[in-house]
Amino acid sequence: MSKNKLRINGLRVSDFDYKLPDSLIASRPSKERDESRLLVLHRKDGSIEHKIFKDIVEYYGKNDCFVFNDTKVIPARLFGTKEKNDAQIEVFLLRELNESIKLWDVLVNPARKIRISNKIYFGPDESLMAEVVDNTINGGRAIRFLYDGTHEDFKQFLYQLGTVPIPEYMNRMADEDDVERYQTIFAKHEGAVVAPAAGLHFSKILMKRMELHDIRLAYLTLHNGLGNYENQDIEDPSKHRKNNEQMIVPLACCETTRRCKDAGGRIIAVGTSVLRALETAVSTDGYIKEYDGWTNKYIYPPYEPQFVNDLITNFHMPSSLLLMMTAAVGGYEEVMNAYEVAIKEGYRFGAYGDAMLITD
Repeated sequence: MSKNKLRINGLRVSDFDYKLPDSLIASRPSKERDESRLLVLHRKDGSIEHKIFKDIVEYYGKNDCFVFNDTKVIPARLFGTKEKNDAQIEVFLLRELNESIKLWDVLVNPARKIRISNKIYFGPDESLMAEVVDNTINGGRAIRFLYDGTHEDFKQFLYQLGTVPIPEYMNRMADEDDVERYQTIFAKHEGAVVAPAAGLHFSKILMKRMELHDIRLAYLTLHNGLGNYENQDIEDPSKHRKNNEQMIVPLACCETTRRCKDAGGRIIAVGTSVLRALETAVSTDGYIKEYDGWTNKYIYPPYEPQFVNDLITNFHMPSSLLLMMTAAVGGYEEVMNAYEVAIKEGYRFGAYGDAMLITD
């Protein structure tokens, strides 16, 4: 690290930068979900093992608990035309603000062309119209869809027009394969616009094998937003603000993890979204409590997890919040060294890439 940098907490955003060859960014998933590569980082001594993802069952057994994020990705990317000049406008759905009036928080591109009172038409026959009613603090827009029919029919029609919101770094348009693969097999509660990538590696066969190994499975919901991909233009991580994300931790998750903790088992967070949720819901007694609300918890080194023992996560983009969260669990030097090894070994990066297990 450069000695001329002012250190408030020891690290700056630029310390998480690294050179990632474009050829290592995965634009397509592996043929089988559980056959991605798995880099195992042992944080106690920094040692590394190279495995296949389905080998993960070798590290766990009775009373260990995997916690999954069962959020469901919505087809958030729509394309419409602006009234009068027919300019093509991309509308990215973020979240529904008001169900009764069909009001949504969205991002628009190009944003400079869309102002309050503008109208955008969607569909091959332009049968769905939306009006821009306000600007939002994140540079987006609040738009109201005009649709005669039930809310259920409206959502179904809206999602038929949308496409899978795969990340821009994949450098391609989404296709039919993404409808299945950019979604976990246990996705249940719709609301995410970013897939919980670590969960994409789990197949039905792998999860059955986990159950046969007496590994416990628990579920919570955190609707991943685009905040994880925001550029960090402030060097001091303590000055950043993490966007709010909706999360629900049900009683069943609390009870399952409590039993495992009491029996001396380990809690494995499947993804950084689960890490955020569990560390938000943990109480002073060391257990998680039921939770239904929002979290803006921002995790970066130095940080000592209060509830999570191990973390499964993908390989993240340079200087990203997701990489910072990973380093908070695995240790900065250990994780950045593991990334160097992963690049040399040709691991694939991003949501469709390979995975890392951080354990003792």
